[in-house]
Amino acid sequence: MMDQFLWVIFPYLAIATFIIGHIFRYRYDQFHWTAKSSEFIEQKQLKWGSLLFHLGVIPVFFGHVVGLLIPAPWLAAAGINDHLYHLGAVYIGSIFGIMTLVGMFLLTYRRLSKPSVLKLSSASDIIVNLMLLFIVFIGCYATLVTNTTTPDFDYRATISVWLRGLLTLRPDAALMETVPFTFKLHVLFGFAIFMMWPFTRLVHVWSVPLNYGTRSYILYRKHSAR
Repeated sequence: MMDQFLWVIFPYLAIATFIIGHIFRYRYDQFHWTAKSSEFIEQKQLKWGSLLFHLGVIPVFFGHVVGLLIPAPWLAAAGINDHLYHLGAVYIGSIFGIMTLVGMFLLTYRRLSKPSVLKLSSASDIIVNLMLLFIVFIGCYATLVTNTTTPDFDYRATISVWLRGLLTLRPDAALMETVPFTFKLHVLFGFAIFMMWPFTRLVHVWSVPLNYGTRSYILYRKHSAR
């Protein structure tokens, strides 16, 4: 019963909350659809933390998409054998994962150690920072340590198949029974952050300024005092 809740009910609940929560907030709470800037309070740690986090998390995201959503036979048909995939996933993925971890650590340390930044932060800001830090840390740990201590484990034959079944409405919780604990934590906290996403400042991720290049110029005119 617990396995059904963890690997079927909870993921679907997280996905539904993610979708419905975004629709609700966009319709009724656009005024707060932003991230409160604290750049004027402290810039050095923000600059390096944000730079490392964003440079790392984008390749990590696409690495997860390839590893979890594209079946291994498809990659093999495209000329990417298991050895080549392993090199990319473990070594290149670890580099970007560590970059993301260092960046997230700097951002979290900045938020908790700078009184002025902490005063500007809400409870959800702190929870999101800590959760993201833990998710990235446990992901790096699973990649670098768990994969080494359990070399027979293949997440493409377990987690990937389970996730694709979840998305095609054919979930099979039994696929997660043999998954190491660190990978399970990474997955569960990942779905937890998706559930929280619509109700935190993470929504600003979708506010990409695509119209900046085509919008009209803003004209400033000098006002002469009479």
